Amino acid sequence: MMYFARWKALAIVGVCLLGVLLSVPNLLPRESLPSWARQISLGLDLRGGSYLLLEVDTSAMVRERLESLVDSVRRGTASANPRILYTGLNANPAERRVSLRVSDPARAGDVARILREAAISVNAGAGSQQPDIEVTTAPDGTVTATLTEVALRNKASSAVEQSLEIVRRRIDESGLVEALIARQGQNRILVQLPGVEDPARIKDLLGRTARMTFHLLDEAANLQSATPPPGTMFLAGERGQERFAVRRRVEVDGANLNDARAGQDSRNGEWVVNFTFDSVGTRRFAEVTRNNVGRPFAIVLDDKVITAPVIREPITGGRGQISGSFTAQSANDLAVLLRAGALPAPLTVVEERTVGPELGADAIRAGIASLAVGTAFVFLYMGLAYGFFGWLANVALLANVIIMIGILSVMGATLTLPGIAGIVLTLGTALDANVLINERIREEVKLGRTPISALEAGFSKASGTILDSNLTNLIAMGCLYAFGSGPVRGFAVTVAIGTVVQMFTATVVVRLMVASWYRRRRPQALPV
Repeated sequence: MMYFARWKALAIVGVCLLGVLLSVPNLLPRESLPSWARQISLGLDLRGGSYLLLEVDTSAMVRERLESLVDSVRRGTASANPRILYTGLNANPAERRVSLRVSDPARAGDVARILREAAISVNAGAGSQQPDIEVTTAPDGTVTATLTEVALRNKASSAVEQSLEIVRRRIDESGLVEALIARQGQNRILVQLPGVEDPARIKDLLGRTARMTFHLLDEAANLQSATPPPGTMFLAGERGQERFAVRRRVEVDGANLNDARAGQDSRNGEWVVNFTFDSVGTRRFAEVTRNNVGRPFAIVLDDKVITAPVIREPITGGRGQISGSFTAQSANDLAVLLRAGALPAPLTVVEERTVGPELGADAIRAGIASLAVGTAFVFLYMGLAYGFFGWLANVALLANVIIMIGILSVMGATLTLPGIAGIVLTLGTALDANVLINERIREEVKLGRTPISALEAGFSKASGTILDSNLTNLIAMGCLYAFGSGPVRGFAVTVAIGTVVQMFTATVVVRLMVASWYRRRRPQALPV
């Protein structure tokens, strides 16, 4: 029990030295570190920055889906032979349904078929052959299409996951680093931005849906009318002073964009956004511009017309340009939005907090002070209570903290106030194992055992109790991590790592030091 082969002793010393090597980069400036070195990042409450809690507006997704069904009914009934007449076509987002009354009840089945085919085609594009609506007909010719509960839940979950990825891409494209982005609850996204004191630009980047579509204008529509004609919508221009009659049909979708970059127009020096389509978008863009030379073509972003140039000639290269009153910053931001992709549903800010760097510095000082005071008291207690063996336990405690910091550095962990609290708590609990071992050795000495027998009994008999106590601690931390979020998870991870490391330092490192001391001194009595 007290014998260590040379390779085992070297392996234990090597683990401790590796912990020192991995923790040293935290003492050096980030710019001077080699590429392999990792540091612990400071969290929002220590470094200062912005905290945003965003909510995915799934109701907008429902409205868009219902409007799509309404548009499918209009096109399908108009193209039927003979044409299907109806009244009362409307979408009811509150009840998640579209309803209409067919003038000839015998043709209600044809309208139901149009709705089902439209639903199947939309879902096939999303990878599913099952329609997301239930269509019913009544004897009086009323046809109702209702979004199913299962489809709605699936769409909402998919929208949150997609929004999470797009938010991450937008923040990465904007140049920010060390941002924490995580899903919270059913339909919320948590964004923490350490070091960002003014979140206005980030809120603008994240809050815009950034769905870009290309539409033809309805040149016959009366812009002074209160309501647009069927199949057309009135949209404001980017400056809000103009009004455009835009056909609802999407000629080219921004989802087919391949790239978007800010640049300057060579003719007048104005800032523009240059974009390129993928193969599908290139083919569709060329087809639309070839068939509509001389007609205005609107670029719509989030229900606002950015520009509506007249098509002078077919554009077959798959490249285009968005011009407007852009600055360098706004052009770059729009390019970031287009590259990252459109959100499936709008995001609203439900909670916002900003932590100044001064408050973070105060928190760091308080955390370091608590860590220093806690370490001093623990060291003194162990040294006074157990003498020489207590000081060996203190050396193991120091190794425990160093190895724990090294592991957190390799993980790229973010240190928060709860994380500091976890380290302080680990300082206290890390010596529990040594207390158990030393008390067991005392009992064996009182029973008259020889020093080597007392040492072996102390370490072997305390091992089961140490393992049980640490396993219960790990189970508790596992529950905190599973059911908690944010800082609570950080606390759980810190304490769990400290618990695992202290089992190594208390039962292996201390035993190695005691065995080495005993081989050199061969004492007749133990200093306990």
